Amino acid sequence: MTIQQNQDEIIEEFESCLDWEDKYALVIKYGRELEPLPEQHRIEKNKLSGCQSQVWINAEFVDGKVKLQADSDATIVKGLISLLVKVYSNQTPEDILSTPPHFIKKIGIDNHLSPTRKNGLGSMLKQIQMYAVAFKAMGTK
Repeated sequence: MTIQQNQDEIIEEFESCLDWEDKYALVIKYGRELEPLPEQHRIEKNKLSGCQSQVWINAEFVDGKVKLQADSDATIVKGLISLLVKVYSNQTPEDILSTPPHFIKKIGIDNHLSPTRKNGLGSMLKQIQMYAVAFKAMGTK
C-alpha cells in the first residue's frame, strides 16, 4: 500500500468514531497492535529527545524501503507512533519525504493533544524524515 492509501485507511477508520472518547480509544488500540520493539533496539541511539514520554524509533533500509519499528512507555504516545509507523513503514525514502502526514489534521488529533504531546508527535515525524534523508543519501552512492 502507498502512504496515501495508508492515510486514507486511517482517516476512514477515525471517521467511524462518534466522539473524541472513541477516537482516543482507537489511538490506544493502534498502540496495542504495534509490534513489540526488540530489546536490542531499546538503546539510547534510538531514543527520541523532545518527548515527555520515552519513545524509541528504529529504522532499517531494506530493499530500497525504510522499515520502521517503534515503542513508547505511554499509552497515547504509543498509539501516535503506531499511526506514523503504519503510514510510513515499508515506503521509499523519496515517498516519505514527499508525502506529508495530512491524516493528522484530517482526523483532528492535532487539535486534541496537549502541547507536549503535539511537540512529541512533531519530533517523531521529524525523526522518521531524518531516517529517510539518511537512507536516501545512502541509496544514491
